[in-house]
Amino acid sequence: MVREIIRIDEDKCSGCGVCIPACPEGALQIIDDKARLVSDLMCDGLGACLGECPEGAIEVEKREAEPYDEKAVIKEMVNKGKNTVAAHLKHLQDHGEFTFLNQAVEFLKANREKIDFDVYDLLDGEKDEQEAEPFLPKGMGCPGAAMREFNIDMDALEEDDDRKEKEKEIPSQLRQWPVQMHLINPAAGYYQNSDVVLAADCVAFAVGDFHNKYLKGKSIAIACPKLDQGKEIYIQKLIQLIDESNIKSLDVVVMEVPCCSGLLQMAKIARQNASREIPIKHAVIGVDGRIVAENVL
Repeated sequence: MVREIIRIDEDKCSGCGVCIPACPEGALQIIDDKARLVSDLMCDGLGACLGECPEGAIEVEKREAEPYDEKAVIKEMVNKGKNTVAAHLKHLQDHGEFTFLNQAVEFLKANREKIDFDVYDLLDGEKDEQEAEPFLPKGMGCPGAAMREFNIDMDALEEDDDRKEKEKEIPSQLRQWPVQMHLINPAAGYYQNSDVVLAADCVAFAVGDFHNKYLKGKSIAIACPKLDQGKEIYIQKLIQLIDESNIKSLDVVVMEVPCCSGLLQMAKIARQNASREIPIKHAVIGVDGRIVAENVL
């Protein structure tokens, strides 16, 4: 996509570091005595760092930028050396961009013979890939982001209905982990050819029967359109779900508050920009838990 993004003139940059705290996204770091944009992904192009540079080394330009094509970003990054790549990997991990982190690691592994430094110095695990998959940047393993798929035995659940009724237990219909949009991998197996629920964070707390009414038999992603950062990233992930994971439908469930409407808008934009069209079901939940509206778009 063509968008505004900062450019640093390395010949002018003195490495003073004044621009670093001026970047609210944390996209700039001093590496090898120069200010570096460690990730196109986190640069909003607003230029908050411009006025802070005493050398006039930073400017905003409009150019082709592929913030969601991590392979293109990491390909450019390796030319800046091992320290810059390590900072970039940590930057992705710190912002919860595990999909792009995995793509970067895969690129490094696939191209390690062409890279000037030892890729495996950056990665946990042995060099025998058959024994050490998946690789992560050293010290960056995140158990909370590890993908898991839960196999629900529906027959066993039905047979166990009497006991559940007696014990007042309500079985979970969750089929996967993670669920938060920043953490999900659209290419995960549990999204392939599935029906997906895109729910606002508050919905499951408001709807008493959320699991049976909306989640049963479906995969899920949750987000808060008001508080979450990186809404363009969410749109790209939704496009990936539609085009690459071939999802069958998308149920957007939101709360009856103005900010929640942003989740439906993201879904519509993703469908418009995807190569195929899928049905979108829309449900609005009142703050008291009642269903205010349901329709198909």
